[in-house]
Amino acid sequence: MPGVWVYADMAGVKVDRWAFELLTKARDLGASIAAVALGPGATEAATALGEHGAETVFASDDPVYVECVAQPAAHVLHELVKEHQPELILFGPTYGSRDVAGRLQARTGSTLMSNATDVLTTDYAQTQIFGGTQIVDVQLSGPNPKLIIARPKAFAAESSGGSGKVVPVEVTVPDELKKAKRVETHDEAAGGPKLEDAKVVISGGRGLQDQANFKLLQDLAAALGNAAVGASRAVVDAGWVPYAMQVGQTGKTVKPEVYIAVGISGATQHMVGMKEAKRIIAINKDKDAPIFSIADLGIVGDALKIVPQVTEAIRSRKG
Repeated sequence: MPGVWVYADMAGVKVDRWAFELLTKARDLGASIAAVALGPGATEAATALGEHGAETVFASDDPVYVECVAQPAAHVLHELVKEHQPELILFGPTYGSRDVAGRLQARTGSTLMSNATDVLTTDYAQTQIFGGTQIVDVQLSGPNPKLIIARPKAFAAESSGGSGKVVPVEVTVPDELKKAKRVETHDEAAGGPKLEDAKVVISGGRGLQDQANFKLLQDLAAALGNAAVGASRAVVDAGWVPYAMQVGQTGKTVKPEVYIAVGISGATQHMVGMKEAKRIIAINKDKDAPIFSIADLGIVGDALKIVPQVTEAIRSRKG
């Protein structure tokens, strides 16, 4: 079955959201489309995968893919590849997907490209460098299947209203690939929307001066509603906030309706993760801060004074 496949990472008992974005992109490539979903809930997820373009869904609900780390999934995917010979496999940016992609590449000797921002054909893709100021064309050579890991939010998920045929996966996983097991998982509690889903993202940097001042951003987010708080790498590295809040090249990519950068100078690595927000507001003491070059609205001043005033004004208008 030559064509384009999407590896649909199973997060818990739900398919990871990135699979729907990748399937939407796969529809543009003019090839047959299949999805591979491995883990509890995979068969049930076939309906949503089909709605986004998967004509075939290779599925297994076996818990071994959740209990063990990457190796069983890479083995099964390799066996399916040998049988059906796809031209291209798309992977999302999750840790699990990247782990499987790397292990599969070691088995097939295929080209593996990461951080792709667009896929134009089954052997031609693009990425961005220098904070998104330069687009690089990448020709994928070597044996099929080509393997591509997409950048977060590179594509918008759109349903096509289709349905996928479920093909049960009957590949046996050898015992020696079941030795590395997950002994514990931890989901960090969140009090509001995820960074990737929020309509408004408010991120703080060194300009906040102290980690306790992140409460100012949390208060503003609560006043706005449907807003999430993020951070620059500098404050994450300083231990002020957890890595899950980091926005940028080595953190999360966000595309909210409004992005508010508070006390963030605007390093290239940060701007690459938020520059595609529809509207950007920057608050910084330094009038020459690079963040102002991409801001729709720039405010030069002390964020510790400005943010509480904005929060109070929003609360007053909401009554």
